[in-house]
Amino acid sequence: MIIAVGLAAISGPSLQNAALAIGIAHIPAMIRVVRGETLRIKESDFVLGAKTMDASGLRIIFTHVLPNAASAIIVQATVIMPVAVIGEALLSFLGLGIQPPTPSLGIMLSDAQQYIFRSPTAAIVPGVGIALICLAFNLFGDALRDAFDPTANGRK
Repeated sequence: MIIAVGLAAISGPSLQNAALAIGIAHIPAMIRVVRGETLRIKESDFVLGAKTMDASGLRIIFTHVLPNAASAIIVQATVIMPVAVIGEALLSFLGLGIQPPTPSLGIMLSDAQQYIFRSPTAAIVPGVGIALICLAFNLFGDALRDAFDPTANGRK
């Protein structure tokens, strides 16, 4: 998040700059997952068999490695989404993300800050909205992980 805040502060407040900053900040996590899956799949028998059959490197990547790594990549994307939602709300709250009059949960929280004692629901509703969005993405990611895990479906 520190990288995203720094990039958004340097590039200026806008939706595009906030999305770019959040995306760049999450690249290392995605690279670690893709690299780990690639190294795991690289040692599989079907990849070694394709090498034995003298398949090209690109053919092995696109027909064997990428389809088998896709499930881990998709699940990692759903894990990153709640962090990105919170990051967008944080950047908008700080004035580095989406700018008014465009609606954003972070802007709503920022505006509700001055009315917190008179009308606490003004801050509670956007906060609960952020929490529900993050919970929904987490549950979706868990469901995807269970669907893509062959041992969870009873196939061992």
